[in-house]
Amino acid sequence: MQWKKSWIFIAVAIVTIGVAFVYSPYLLKNEDTLSQVKVVSDMAKREPPVNKIKTMEIDNDQIFQGDLILVNSTFPIKRNSIKSDIVPLSSIEEIGKQFGASIDSITLSNEAGLAFSKMMESANKDGIVHFSVNSGFRDFEEQAKLYKEMGAAYALPPGYSEHNLGLSLDVGSTLMKMENAPEGKWMAENAWKYGFILRYPKDKTDITGIEYEPWHFRYVGLPHSVLMKEMDLVLEEYIEYLKQEKTLKTTIEEIEYFISYHPVAETLEMVEPIFSQYEISGNNVNGIIVTRWK
Repeated sequence: MQWKKSWIFIAVAIVTIGVAFVYSPYLLKNEDTLSQVKVVSDMAKREPPVNKIKTMEIDNDQIFQGDLILVNSTFPIKRNSIKSDIVPLSSIEEIGKQFGASIDSITLSNEAGLAFSKMMESANKDGIVHFSVNSGFRDFEEQAKLYKEMGAAYALPPGYSEHNLGLSLDVGSTLMKMENAPEGKWMAENAWKYGFILRYPKDKTDITGIEYEPWHFRYVGLPHSVLMKEMDLVLEEYIEYLKQEKTLKTTIEEIEYFISYHPVAETLEMVEPIFSQYEISGNNVNGIIVTRWK
């Protein structure tokens, strides 16, 4: 589940006492880098303003909802993990204009669809226009039918496919195979700027368990897509990295983000108003990830 709220933030050990912020060793040094990643350690709690603190218990249900849900052969999703804002892609005006009737049967989380619309707009400005959208959200029943018809060699059982979550798209090119097409190259180089990741890259098949799919893009949102690009991490690695580091701080285009991992059964303190907005996502494994920004 994901929450967004103005002028409230989650305060879990925010102020450091004699703490040094150090740059992440994974940070790439190139002109496209939008963020500066810092690892935060030895955090101490800050005394909240009087009468401006709330607490929230992390329960099991929260682990299975949100944009950072890990979906693979070990961690299938539950029905209540499916995004609640599933809409036809054609209902998002700019996408409908570009793709027309070819996407009438394709649905996706509205949040991801809006981000995809911005990405397509940028691609068009760069002269990359020959895209096709071949698949989006699939419910458990549709996934079961596909699995029965195609078999285990070509499809996954219900709950084990990222398409069952509502945050993934199969994007192709009308010119040639996506791996060689200008559309595929543009997406691989730019999708992270809009909250998307290439979910199954060629050099990470031993980690994802899925063969290279240059067409499959997954929405995880900012700043996570930027960090994963900079550190060259797939979602499995990123979930583990956050669990190990506990707390990260990063700045992207002058927006300061504070990311923290919390195991189930922990109590969060919610204090205002240092961070103006926050999101909470489960990881589908063992805890939640809190993303705050101001």
